[in-house]
Amino acid sequence: MLDASKTTRARFITFEGGEGVGKSTQVKRLLQNLQRHDIAAVRTREPGGTPKAEAIRSFILQGRSESWGAGAEAVLFAAARLDHVNQLIAPNLANGTWVLSDRFHDSTRAYQGLTGGVDGKLIDALESLALDGHAPDLTIMLDMDPVAAFKRVADRAVEDGLAVTGDRFEKEELDWHIRLRDGFLAIARDNPDRCVVISAAQDEDALEKAIWTVVSQRFPELLAGSQA
Repeated sequence: MLDASKTTRARFITFEGGEGVGKSTQVKRLLQNLQRHDIAAVRTREPGGTPKAEAIRSFILQGRSESWGAGAEAVLFAAARLDHVNQLIAPNLANGTWVLSDRFHDSTRAYQGLTGGVDGKLIDALESLALDGHAPDLTIMLDMDPVAAFKRVADRAVEDGLAVTGDRFEKEELDWHIRLRDGFLAIARDNPDRCVVISAAQDEDALEKAIWTVVSQRFPELLAGSQA
């Protein structure tokens, strides 16, 4: 069997969407599918992925930056992203390892920009600085009605015997989450060559298959010389 990671350029795939749509689960499943096809790959998340970025993540999601406003949060996310790109994303791609990220720059544009009201020019500038030319090759937008998404989260918490809690963003009002969803869909419309919207309302197995179909069609070299 050929090692596809040695014969094709490494790809950078991001997962985006509102709260509770199942991004983390599907990132893990795509990683497993890639590895079954002899593709070297790593998964990561934003904010986070490196020690410095994880520290910023903790600071923000605990709500400690909320009083600073959306503009300051956008700057913090950009700082975390810059370290993430320099220390994890860029080196892995250079070494032929695919990178799968649970959130990336579109989240800042949706959360702090389109929903939080931060000026688009500032978002553009921070994005240019942090990405340093490392834009995703493909972005999977997982879309789901916010009411249904939070019901799913609550149902799973009850099944697992856990309390239903939320981080800094999960605790926002429903109207905020509806606007967030609209923001992500607007990003997808503006970037049709990069973004693919997939309904997250289907079960996990069906969603995994839908994502694999998109990835294998977008990058057909995946299957070259390997067993499906």
